[in-house]
Order: sequence, then C-alpha cells, then structure tokens
Amino acid sequence: MVREFKMPDVGEGLAEAEILKWYVAPGDTVTDGQVVCEVETAKAAVELPIPFTGTVGELFFPEGTTVAVGTPIITVATAGETTRPLAAVPEQADEAPPQGRQPVLVGYGVAESSTTRRARKGTPVSVVGGINGGVVRPLAKPPVRKLAKDLGIDLTTVRPSGPDGIVTREDVHAACAPEQEADAVEAPAPLVSSDIPDTGLSDARETRIPVKGVRKVTAQAMVDSAFTAPHVTEFVTLDVTRTMKLVAELKLDREFEGLRVNPLLLIAKAVLVAVRRNPAVNSAWDEANQEIVQKHYVNLGIAAATPRGLLVPNIKDAHAKTLPELARSLGELVATAREGKTSPAAMQGGTVTITNVGVFGVDTGTPILNPGESAILAVGAIKLQPWVHKGKVKPRQVTTLALSFDHRLIDGELGSKFLADIAAVLEHPKRLITWS
Repeated sequence: MVREFKMPDVGEGLAEAEILKWYVAPGDTVTDGQVVCEVETAKAAVELPIPFTGTVGELFFPEGTTVAVGTPIITVATAGETTRPLAAVPEQADEAPPQGRQPVLVGYGVAESSTTRRARKGTPVSVVGGINGGVVRPLAKPPVRKLAKDLGIDLTTVRPSGPDGIVTREDVHAACAPEQEADAVEAPAPLVSSDIPDTGLSDARETRIPVKGVRKVTAQAMVDSAFTAPHVTEFVTLDVTRTMKLVAELKLDREFEGLRVNPLLLIAKAVLVAVRRNPAVNSAWDEANQEIVQKHYVNLGIAAATPRGLLVPNIKDAHAKTLPELARSLGELVATAREGKTSPAAMQGGTVTITNVGVFGVDTGTPILNPGESAILAVGAIKLQPWVHKGKVKPRQVTTLALSFDHRLIDGELGSKFLADIAAVLEHPKRLITWS
C-alpha cells in the first residue's frame, strides 16, 4: 500500500517547520527509521526518520518550504506495491489543483506535452509548482550552483546546454560574456569572490534577510522577556587566577581524560554551588496563577552561537552531576549545537542560564533573561591585568561577571548574595569541595 508520512510536531505545540534538505528522491528505497529529510522548527533543526520501509513515491514540497504540522510531505509504497504515478499537468488551463496539494512534484519538471517522465536517479532536479507561484529551480549540480553564486549569475537566466536541460559550467561562464549592448554603458562583469577581499560590504545598497525559524522565535522571546520581566543587572570583577590554575591541573587528571576542561566548566559548577546556597534564585514567575514556582532541580542553560542563531540548550539535572559528568555533558551540548543537531527537547525546561560572551573578547554584557527563567549570568573575557594581591600589585587573571535577574522574584539582597557566592568560588575554587 502507499503510505503518507506527515510533518510531525517535533517540539511541543509547534505549528510548522521548514524543509531544509531532502536526503531521498523518488524511486529510492527507504527503511524504517531512515532519515529522509532535515527540517527547521521554531526551536531547532531536526532530522526526520520515516516509520516504514518501502520505495519513495512523491516528495510534496521542495527545500525551503514551510509546511504545517500534519501535512503529508512524502509517500512511500510499502512491499508489494508500486510508487504512486506522477501527477500530470491539468488538461484544462482553468482547472485548479486540489487545495493544499501541489500539481507538480519535487523532482519533476513540466514538459510542454501532457506527459511526464521520471527524472533519472542522481540527476539534479527542478522544482516547479504553485508553492512558489510557478518559480522554476534550474537543473544544475552543486559545483555549478556554487560557481554561479560566486560569479553573481542568476541560474534562471542561464540557457542550459547539458542533457535533460542541465546547466553546465560552460553555460555559466557563457552567461558572464557581454550581451549585446542595449545601452551605451555596459555594466562591469562580476568578480569571483576569491579575487577581492571580503570587506563585509556589497555593491548593493542593502540586503534583506527573511527572519524565520530559530532566529525569529529567539527575537520574539527576547522582546517578550525584556518587556515582561523587570530586569536588574549587577556586576562583579574578580581574580580567577586560582581557577585557571585548577583548570590546568584538571586537564592532567586521569579522571578527566578525553573530556574538555575549560574555565566554563568551573564557572558552571560555581553557579550550581551558588544555587544550592541560594535556592530561591532557581525560580519562575507564573503569571496566570500569580505564583512563584521554586524549582528543586537545575536545568543549566548554556547559550550557544550557531549559524541558525542563538540556541540555549540546557543540561538536565545538572545539580546532580559530578564535575567529570558535568564536563562530559558540556562537551556533548556544545558539539551538538555546533553541528546544528540540538533537539527542541534539549532547549526546554531551563531554569538558570550562562552566556559566555568573553569568547568574543568583550569584558561582559547585560544579558536578557530567557522566558521562564529568573537569572542569567554573563561571563566576560579572562585577561591578565594588574591586581592587588597580598598587598602588592601583581599581574593576575581577571574577569567580570554580570548577573541579570527578574526583580519580581529576586530582590537586590538575594541577587547580590548569589553573584557574590559565584565570585567567591571562582576566586577560591577549593570551596567547590567545602560548599558542595
């Protein structure tokens, strides 16, 4: 039988997701659990495995399309069945396709005749149809697309000469040749990007970038947080020379072999110790019920800059982890975020967050709270600076911490005690043992 796979809700209550990349084409064989595409939700990029085995029939949407949850995106013919026949071009020009289903499929172009044929496996395919209002995606291999991009050539304006209408490298180079002069002044040919320095500027006056996916939701969340929770930010500058020495020692410790040990690890542990000493910090404001919800667990958020925008995955039950376990969790969290594989579940339920802006060389910042949390700590750059140590001015490793908190939940006294405890642990890291 032919089965439809619908866009699932890969988060909690998400309404839609954008198809980033297809990993299969019509005619391919798939097995239960095989990843068929990657989608981006409002929270993360997620790979979708298909729940049955068979042969791919149709891909209903091209890459870059935002699809509502519950909408079929692919069909698979299971054992004993053939793939669904291709959709034909409507015979009557005024016949409208069924609402919600496109008349032309991903992977198939529209022939001038009324017949259609399957694109050869492995051949780049075009995307045509009502999804983009009839816009055609020319047939071209990835290297050719990159060449066209570097040369500033719009592939839709290039005349293809390859088999089955494929645009070749020669076609792209030919498109760079001067056309017949329609005006007295000819525009200069575009330069290859490698021929000019990357200044971050463009000949164009401006560039418009659609705001969607993770970036869109992050922006809205920050606006909501900034204008909902009354933010207060406090700062402390401290000597972390002893913490840096401990980092160097732990790197040689066999218990941490194979684990990433850095200052963020000890800062995270210091935050967990400070939460234990000041549990009221680990709370949330319930506007609907007018209640303060104090959490007896810590899901420690770590802000991560990724190509898709700012992500804040969190380490579940971080308060219960040993230092080596925390190091392992931090390493996995960062690696997953950089690969763009952070799941929506990993970004839900955070209680307190750390953002390490010091990696960008800045002293510190005034971070905005993540919705549903009451505190966020910004860590500045650690620099060698003159510092009064034991009555003498000496070069010491110094940093500045900034704590933003929700003043509805945390008053000045509690916020100050919490920040002071974090600083005390980092100035004298042996307190990790005595205070934990």
